[in-house]
Parts: sequence; structure tokens; C-alpha cells
Amino acid sequence: MTAPLLQAINLSKRYVLSGNHTVHALQDASMELTQGSWLTITGPSGSGKSTLLALLAGLDRPTTGEVLLDGTNISQANDVRLARYRKKKIGIIFQEYHLFEELNSLENVAMPLVVSNMTIKQRHAQAMSLLETVGLADRATHLPRQLSGGERQRVAVARALVHDPEIIFADEPTSNIDQKAADKVLHLFHSFKNAGKSLIVVSHSKQLSAAADTLIQMESGRIVL
Repeated sequence: MTAPLLQAINLSKRYVLSGNHTVHALQDASMELTQGSWLTITGPSGSGKSTLLALLAGLDRPTTGEVLLDGTNISQANDVRLARYRKKKIGIIFQEYHLFEELNSLENVAMPLVVSNMTIKQRHAQAMSLLETVGLADRATHLPRQLSGGERQRVAVARALVHDPEIIFADEPTSNIDQKAADKVLHLFHSFKNAGKSLIVVSHSKQLSAAADTLIQMESGRIVL
């Protein structure tokens, strides 16, 4: 049996609000992701989808439980180790794109490579290659405000892929774009998976759910399916 690339073991996340009121955002969630597979997390708003994604991506730490990457527990790692994990292993696509408004498409895509040992010329060459992959080479010098929603999302996809991560995490990647643009993002995800990479996608989209090898459904902070 193939060992899981990423594994969550009894993950829980609690927030204590004013008046000592506790919110259980996630409760005892366990799941596995194997190399080259696609997992989609679905469920109603407030069900814990994005909380689970953030914990798996190392953007937050669980209250209890573990996240194992290649068998190593990263859930209680310090900030330096988590930053190294995100730099080497994962790419993240946010729902709101999170592009730098003052940078053009090429510069936005190249941004994750700034901490590498690559020259500016090398970084830009790699970023341009990804823009060509997502069909936006002719938008390389455009600022985000000069792009459509679908184009901004594809720039975000290119940025997530530019350092050749093992796992792509995507939070509602097609919720703010039209169907034509969503189809292009879906095609890019299939290409990524066909290259042997892995995906974890949070989405309400029936297309993204149908494309997954594994579907997780969440309700009230728990995995129910």
C-alpha cells in the first residue's frame, strides 16, 4: 500500500471568543492524500472547509491533532519550518486571488521565487513559462486591475505552480469567475494532476467535485462523508 503524502489525524480547531465563548471550527477531522491524487472538500458555508484547508497547508495550527507530511509531523512546527514547508512543498490559490496590485502579471507570478537562488532573469523566464501554460503570455505586463476575474485567477494559478510544488491547495478557485474561465482552471488542474502532482480543493462546484478522486463532505466542523 502506498504511504500517504499528507495525513490529518484527529484535527480540531477551537477559538475562544469574548465572554469565554468557544467556537469549535473543526472537530476530530482525519483524512489522507496520496501522491498524484485529487481531493475535493465540500459542504455548506461555515462547515469547517477552509479551516481544514488552512491547517493542512500550514497556514494555521490545530488546537489538537496532527498533520503529517511524508510522515513528519508539521502541525506544531515553528514558523521557520512551516515557511520552509510552504516554500518547497505547496502552492496555494486563494479565493480572492491575493495578487499585488502594483505588480504586473509576470512580477506577481515570479514573486515566490524571490527567496530562491535564481537571478531576476531566471525568475522571470520561469514565470513567463507558467504564464504561457495558463494562456496569459500576452498579459505579462498587465496589472491586476487590467485583467478580468478569470485572468486574475489564472495568474494566481501560475503563481502557485511557479516553484513546482508537490501539492496545490485551492480555496473556492472558481467561485468568482465565469464558466468559461472556470473550465480553463479545471483543465489546468487536470494537467497538474496528470503530471503526478496532488490537489486539495475546497469548492461548492459540481465540476470540481466530480473531477476529484476523493470527495470529503463537511458539516458543522466535522467530516461526515
